[in-house]
Amino acid sequence: MSRPSWLICGLIALCGMSLSLSTHAAPPPRYASVRIDGVPHIAQKPDFCGEACAAMYLQKLGFDVDQDYVYDQSKLDPALGRGCYTKELTRALQRIGFDIGIVWYTVPAKADSQALDEQFKALLDDLRAGHASIICMRYNTTPQATEHFRLILGYDAQTDEVLYHEPAEKDGADRRMTRAQLLATWPLKYATDQWTLIRMRLKLTKRPVVRKSDAFTDADYCQHILALKEKLPSESFHIVIQRPFVVVGDESAAVVRQRAEKTIKWAVDHLKQDFFARDPADILDIWLFKDEDSYESHVKAIFKDRPTTPFGYYSPAHKALIMNIATGGGTLVHEIVHPFMATNFPGCPSWFNEGLASLYEQCSEVEGHIHGETNWRLQGLQTAIKKERISTFETLCGTTTAQFYEDPQGHHYGQARYLCYYLQEKGLLRAYYQEFSRNSRLDPTGYQTLQKILNEKEMAEFQKRWEEYTLKLKF
Repeated sequence: MSRPSWLICGLIALCGMSLSLSTHAAPPPRYASVRIDGVPHIAQKPDFCGEACAAMYLQKLGFDVDQDYVYDQSKLDPALGRGCYTKELTRALQRIGFDIGIVWYTVPAKADSQALDEQFKALLDDLRAGHASIICMRYNTTPQATEHFRLILGYDAQTDEVLYHEPAEKDGADRRMTRAQLLATWPLKYATDQWTLIRMRLKLTKRPVVRKSDAFTDADYCQHILALKEKLPSESFHIVIQRPFVVVGDESAAVVRQRAEKTIKWAVDHLKQDFFARDPADILDIWLFKDEDSYESHVKAIFKDRPTTPFGYYSPAHKALIMNIATGGGTLVHEIVHPFMATNFPGCPSWFNEGLASLYEQCSEVEGHIHGETNWRLQGLQTAIKKERISTFETLCGTTTAQFYEDPQGHHYGQARYLCYYLQEKGLLRAYYQEFSRNSRLDPTGYQTLQKILNEKEMAEFQKRWEEYTLKLKF
């Protein structure tokens, strides 16, 4: 059948247009799009990038946990002052209940290697199965870029981009990078002939065990030490965790650790046994400067303070106990009492706070309990008693904080200490502390409680007997 020439020309033109379009059209994408939605973003704490990635996905799965929880599952020593590396993050994820698959892969050192492409496809296969991945990669393409964990959540075939959450930035949700960028920064180029790929599949196979606690965790101590390291004046300082404190000192590492265990731990254990149920409300640092020069110079440089005592002091403002440890451990034990008292008996008046603290400036262990001994304050107190220059106990108990410390001769300290010493020797000190702290709203000075515990109707007569007792003491 003959066809009109116009139709033949039109068909030829149409075929030519089709050939032209097929020649210039973009090739179909190699991978299909995939995306896991509804994953909240968490900005990491310092050095907690992997922990934050895991916490994001756990929250997506409905678990009320945070990045600290993930860190704590790693059992990493918080004294190291760093977040999880791959080994520790792997351990944490497995303890939580994830089947993470093979974590370390090696591929030839080629950007277009088939092995690299296969690992990318495996990542996408897990995404399609509903499992996100944490990968360890370089933060960017610069040679000095650090290794960094990111949470991979999808792939966009139209733009050839990988979708991920960036834990290192507050607005790091739903970020994108090209596939080429990922394949340039994912391989860790430890060797010239082969590269290492690190990926942890987040396939949850058992329900995580989540226990809430008010106590400070390993993660809290790790973050505290990360910040503390920024304050260290030099590498001669060593850090030891001695809960509830962090001990910092510029003696040898062995000596700092010995002081932490033999003095600080001993004092804390015994004080908690007899008096204090709760730890201080904050993680506090104990700075142990090795001598007077170190103490004077570092107090000024680190804390911008000028010490008013050659021995040491407690600074609530700096959340620190600051010691010239060359003067001995007595002041250290004294100062340890104060943060415990602040938490357990916040209304404690200065006379009892300092009386109990100074009691343990000179102490030992008697029948498993901390026991205050006579000390250097005795001589001044005995002189004041002989010269009739000490207050009545009612007056002492009624002193304000300012009045207690406005005492250049230190009579208030001595009288308070040896009243506590007397109560200790009569087996009444712990009972007095418990009764006073429990009823301080009704008896804010502690005087009525003192009279009750002593079972004394005439406190003037008791004071005379106490003075006679104190004058017979020896140091």
